[in-house]
Order: sequence, then C-alpha cells, then structure tokens
Amino acid sequence: MTYEMSDDSTEAKASPGAIGPVSRSEQAVLDELVEVLSTRPGGLRRWSVMRAIRASRSRRGQDIPQKFEDEVERAFRRHCADAAETRSAPPGRVLFYRPKETAGEVWALLQAAPVT
Repeated sequence: MTYEMSDDSTEAKASPGAIGPVSRSEQAVLDELVEVLSTRPGGLRRWSVMRAIRASRSRRGQDIPQKFEDEVERAFRRHCADAAETRSAPPGRVLFYRPKETAGEVWALLQAAPVT
C-alpha cells in the first residue's frame, strides 16, 4: 500500500505574506492577528489584541494553549516592520508595525486588508 498524500499538518508551508516557511498554527495566528487589527487602523494595545483573540477562540470553541501569548507575540514579531529579523526582508513580507506616536505597546496592521 502506498501513500501519495503526506501529512501536511507538520510540514512548513510558504505563505505570500510571510518571511519563510510558515506552519499551519502560525498561519492561523497570523490570520487572527490580521482579523483583529484590521478593525482598528490605529492599532490596539498588546493586551487588547490577546483578549480579542482569546474571545474569538472561545466563541469558536477552539483550544487556547498554555503558550498562547508566546505564539501570538512570536508571530507578530516575526512579521513586524520593527523586528530585527525582518529589516532585510522585502517590504511585501511585513504585515505589522508598532505606531511611533502611541504610548505603550501598540500593535497595528501595516496595510489595511481590502474589505470584501
């Protein structure tokens, strides 16, 4: 018996808005970040972003892992214009930024997603 399809849940996948291979779980976190931040063009404080994603996951009946905040912050930093590892990345691969004119840790979507 042969298996032609591989288990892609463990394989890294390339995403058009990412800086390299992106796992399914990271892509899900990125989608949630974009969903939350797209409603607030000026950005949201980190705490509010975490609360909004937790509430969304609870409504959908999804798990909230113990390392949830670490995963979200890692995804944000990896795709943030201010992060050291993205400084040499092409501009089209950066999704988020930290607004300079705000106090505290505010996260914002670099370019608002088109409304369909």
